[in-house]
Amino acid sequence: MGEKIAATSPEEVPDLMLPTHDYRRTQIITPEKLHQGLDGMVYGLVGQYKRFPLRRRRYRRRAEEISGKSLELRNISDRRLRNRMEDLAGEFRRVGRPHYKAVEEALAMLVETAQRTLGLRPFMVQVWGALALHDCYLIEMATGEGKSLTACLAGVLAGWSGRPCHIVTINDYLANRDENEMRPFYSYCGVSVGSVTGQMDPRERRDQYSRGVVYTTSKELVADFLRDRIILGQYQNAGRRMLRSLLLTGKRAFQNLVQRGIDTVIVDEADSLLIDEAVTPLIISRAQENRPLVDACASAYTACRNLVCGTDYKVDFKYREIRLTKEGKKSIEASADLLPAIWQGASRREELVLQALTAREFYDRDKQYVVQNGKVAIVDEFTGRLMANRTWRHGLHQSVEAKEGLEVSNPSETLARLSFQRFFRFFRKLSGMTGTASEAGGEFWHIYGLLVMAVPTNRPCVRKELSDRIFAVEEEKWSAITNDIRRLHETGRPVLVGTRSVKASEKLAVMLQAEGLEFNLLNAVRHKEEAR
Repeated sequence: MGEKIAATSPEEVPDLMLPTHDYRRTQIITPEKLHQGLDGMVYGLVGQYKRFPLRRRRYRRRAEEISGKSLELRNISDRRLRNRMEDLAGEFRRVGRPHYKAVEEALAMLVETAQRTLGLRPFMVQVWGALALHDCYLIEMATGEGKSLTACLAGVLAGWSGRPCHIVTINDYLANRDENEMRPFYSYCGVSVGSVTGQMDPRERRDQYSRGVVYTTSKELVADFLRDRIILGQYQNAGRRMLRSLLLTGKRAFQNLVQRGIDTVIVDEADSLLIDEAVTPLIISRAQENRPLVDACASAYTACRNLVCGTDYKVDFKYREIRLTKEGKKSIEASADLLPAIWQGASRREELVLQALTAREFYDRDKQYVVQNGKVAIVDEFTGRLMANRTWRHGLHQSVEAKEGLEVSNPSETLARLSFQRFFRFFRKLSGMTGTASEAGGEFWHIYGLLVMAVPTNRPCVRKELSDRIFAVEEEKWSAITNDIRRLHETGRPVLVGTRSVKASEKLAVMLQAEGLEFNLLNAVRHKEEAR
């Protein structure tokens, strides 16, 4: 299943583009083939060796030295601090990969700058994390340890290089929040900062992407990358573009691109994006009228209504597969007259009915999607938010619409597609942050060449991990949840409850209301309440 995003046609905006900048605009790292067999075993052993604890001790020692040096800067003037940072920024831009001593001096200054501009003095563990991010590690930091400020420290170092730096967050709200909260820090350091969110038009996106450090989500970043590639067409190579500009003098071309290239990326919640969602393709598409397919999807769902699970077809929920039985195939053959003539062949009619059964068995309303204003809106299973203008492919979206009795929409034509896994391997410098990375350390190394470094908490963790409670009956589980919420509420402690679906959250809300408990309900269909 892929996610589709409507293609756009940005306006042309004149802009001065130097040859070096134009080259970097489309420069990517060509991903190597993944190591397999004996090569994979040897490569895995190399990764285990590089994760040896000696490296952690070295980074801890460096972070302690940097924190100590930052205390010596407390009494110097803003002017002296800014002038020295300007010199370091010039060194980072000229050298590309400066000496580690310059990195340590720069981080010491950034620690003092954060204190002066944000009122926050990064702890030693945050400096440790920034060092590791700068050196392309995937750091494991517990929730609440200040990953946002850690990413800022590394972001400034990347911004000083003059190359594009993107910090990927899990949603638009966090991208906007981090940009606004950290703006004084970036401005003091001489680095511009911006954010790209889903509601922006091409002109706004172009302006934000021109900044030194850009906060955005993975979906917006990949979608804009693909749109720019569609616009470039056969001129994705900088040499071809230069030759074209020489031959077609006076014609301005490709000024409607929005990104200035990809080079450095810092990914928040990296385990979710780089592992869980890694192979999910993001697709750029446009609506294409196809009346026969629309009619066929509607008719296929009508034809499958009389099919009985267990008799006419078998469902494998583990692998999300449906297999037709002989009885089912006979029943579909008997109902073939309901389908348009072109879809009445055995393989085609069975393909349509299987898609209709998939919509019926695996896609539940208020879980994978909601119905709003007569349209099916997909719910992002990782964030719980609605994904505007997204559709399922291969007729699945039309089958879900037929299932809900809605007007069946036209399918989309795929213009470009790219998985997150392949996209993030295009970057010259990839690093990330998450609270749970050690378990997938081997996978991160095998796919992305990323080493995981666990950064300890600033203070010993006092959180208690309670054991799971298992219930044989679902109603008993909900009753126990309600009782726990009431008990904690009576002590004056705030309670955050997460559910797996919109339907579950609405059910719990009804039960809490019956208990007379006050609460705020946030889910995919109540995003306006969340905005408040």
